[in-house]
Amino acid sequence: MEISPTLPQSLAAAFRREAPLSIDLNGNVPCTTIASYNVHKCVGVDGRFDPARIVDVICELNADVVALQEADERIGDRRGLLDLGALRRKTGLVPTHPQRNDSHGWHGNLILVRRGVVQGFRQVKLPGLEPRGALIVDLEISGVALRVIAAHFGLLRRSRAQQAHALLEATHPVMQPTILLGDLNEWRVRNRSSLNALLPHFGPIHAVLPSFPSRFPLLALDRILARPASLISRIEVHQSPLARLASDHLPLKAQLNLAGAAQPLTQPTMLSHVT
Repeated sequence: MEISPTLPQSLAAAFRREAPLSIDLNGNVPCTTIASYNVHKCVGVDGRFDPARIVDVICELNADVVALQEADERIGDRRGLLDLGALRRKTGLVPTHPQRNDSHGWHGNLILVRRGVVQGFRQVKLPGLEPRGALIVDLEISGVALRVIAAHFGLLRRSRAQQAHALLEATHPVMQPTILLGDLNEWRVRNRSSLNALLPHFGPIHAVLPSFPSRFPLLALDRILARPASLISRIEVHQSPLARLASDHLPLKAQLNLAGAAQPLTQPTMLSHVT
């Protein structure tokens, strides 16, 4: 069994520039690529609001499914901050749920897909002192049913523990392969982790890669977890010069082996299409 590093060990490795940029798990047999990116309301580490830079970083990811956090303003009418038309033209990625008012997502969460069929989606309000939420989208990709849960957990440890339990309740007892990804705001991986409720169900536990802050990543706040864990064959941090500038988080992406972990759909119920 591979043992996860403790936080002091992770910090020490980062200061020695030894922190890994990727982890290979189940061989190089990906079927699709999924990514998570906290875009920090499109404000870069230089303090400049520049949605076009975020679109360019998403282009660099070349992912089939992308979960964004902080894609909307936090208060007021929560206006969406990206040019979704430009993003579609450059990447082929489109939202998986209807756009309402001027917002792109739900509590800033937005799931984009390049190919597949959207069978349904659900918005989940997460407990805690801060307004937080998650999106649950059921997809069919290459004839395989996949559930994607995108979330942005709170800053308080107690709230994060409550939010982890709420997501488990919201997805029980779904049997299809599931990806949980987003900014979970938790760097701990052992007993003090607020994500412990997830770990018996989602993995791999040890796949923790520093993604924050973007210019000198020390903390693994962003996660991609799967049920079953064997669904993920590789996880990596995307560290380009533009990604280090465009947001205070680096994107995280994973290669998925859908064919090896799922049964094909037999009678899909198609509620909407992604083209």
